[in-house]
Amino acid sequence: MEFLLILKIFFIIGAIITIYAVLRNLDIIKIILIYVKDTLLRK
Repeated sequence: MEFLLILKIFFIIGAIITIYAVLRNLDIIKIILIYVKDTLLRK
């Protein structure tokens, strides 16, 4: 029983870290897409 509780805690922490990393990467992806769009429209 205790092992399952520890496993659930690790899973929740991992999910939170994964969601945070995805949200941070979405900001980076938006910046890259805006940069690519600007460079294509300049030519």
